[in-house]
Amino acid sequence: MVTGHLLTGDDLTVGDVWSTAVEGAPAALARDARERMAAARALVERVAESGGDHTYGVNTGFGRFVSREIPRELTGELQLRLLRSHACGVGEAYPDEIVRAAMLLRANTLAKGCSGARPAVAELLVECLNRGVLPHVPARGSVGASGDLAPLAHLALPLVGEGEAWVDGDRLPGAEALARVRLEPLELRAKEGLSLINGTQFMAAFAALGLVRARRLAVAADVACALSLEALQGSRRSLLPRIHELRGLPGQCDSAANVLLLLEGSSINEAHRWCDRVQDAYSLRCAPQVHGAVRGLLAYVEGVVSAELNAATDNPLVLVEEEELVSNGNFHGQPLAFALDALAMAVAELASISERRLERLVNPSLSDGLPPFLTGEGGLNSGFMIPQYVAASLVSENKALAHPASVDSIPTSAGQEDHVSMGNAAGLKAWQVLANVERSLAIELLAGAQAVEFLAPLEPGAGARAARAFVRSLSPRLRDDRPLSADIERVAGAIRDGSLVDAVEAEAGPLR
Repeated sequence: MVTGHLLTGDDLTVGDVWSTAVEGAPAALARDARERMAAARALVERVAESGGDHTYGVNTGFGRFVSREIPRELTGELQLRLLRSHACGVGEAYPDEIVRAAMLLRANTLAKGCSGARPAVAELLVECLNRGVLPHVPARGSVGASGDLAPLAHLALPLVGEGEAWVDGDRLPGAEALARVRLEPLELRAKEGLSLINGTQFMAAFAALGLVRARRLAVAADVACALSLEALQGSRRSLLPRIHELRGLPGQCDSAANVLLLLEGSSINEAHRWCDRVQDAYSLRCAPQVHGAVRGLLAYVEGVVSAELNAATDNPLVLVEEEELVSNGNFHGQPLAFALDALAMAVAELASISERRLERLVNPSLSDGLPPFLTGEGGLNSGFMIPQYVAASLVSENKALAHPASVDSIPTSAGQEDHVSMGNAAGLKAWQVLANVERSLAIELLAGAQAVEFLAPLEPGAGARAARAFVRSLSPRLRDDRPLSADIERVAGAIRDGSLVDAVEAEAGPLR
């Protein structure tokens, strides 16, 4: 059973985000978070009522209009108009899980007590999440500078009874969506609109959920490598722990240990132990070095996103102890933009080396006795000829998608916001790369399962054997040609949801 999460603003984890956004775990606002929010709200109201100095987002306009004073009686109207004006995203909608993650993250940021919104704002956001109100949020339009302004505005509009949201498969006007689940819209007060849209939550959603997928890919890549190494009758010697200890990179050591574990008990390996092959190709011999480097980059991504999940990214920030509302730049998405680009580059390399192993499996000049394209009746059947084309296509697409978005910038708001992160573009690209890599590794696993069966009665190691059995539960052996698209998608889905690795660990023991 999936348990819920108490939002404090301080201790949300990547795993929490996945369990709520993907698995449907509920969330709730912690009592001490309500107390912090109430204290911050009291300070905002004192500032709003004082009529003193200009305070950005409370009694001023936004962006270039920062010098325009807003009368006290219009401070609530200002917040509503802010949401309306900023909700101009375009294109296809974000994936549902990204929107749910962004809702959770925005509520957690409000819970930190540095935004100045009433507890009721965060509570309504959480209730929408728990009751299945999913704002319709176009995915294009954020430059990742003052946070994800356009996407967060679309996310916030249903809270005030405007915009659109999905409920039970129906796309409804915001007010109807709330009524469907027996919720009432908010009437915004000073700063609350700004508190809902100034932040990095869509970028952070991509990073948090993408990191879970990427870590699963890193382990699945070790599994695929082990199966291919068995099929190609490669050597275990390059996996010996002492080799990797001498380099000292933790990810490399972990990857080598995984592959070595998966080969334990292999009669295939035992049968060619004394062969005269001195070295395997790099895609086999150097797999731990490549897979390990990926793990190193993912460790960097994890450090950034773990901090960002509990960060205060509003402008201005409400500092209760100092009794100040301070303009700042914590909303800038550069840390996440870099991290998302790094994530895309890292996992793209898993597909790149996987495709080279796949080529060795299907190419009779490289496969040491396996039939061409892994089919017993070549000519009439094409076997795995075209799946290798598909993998090559995905790898090539990744090369373009892995070009960093984070090095780009374009001025906005009449030069007031003169450097932006393009973190949303980095997130969208990384999301596509992840899907491409899941499919690429799925193709290698399908081919590896087919290839080792040509070596019968010799059997692979227990872990590799479990991988083959799991793949076979999703895709029967390819004898006569048939369309493999659905097979590829099923195996890719098992990589994404973790069931592939779970099945292998059940037989071989925990993988790193």
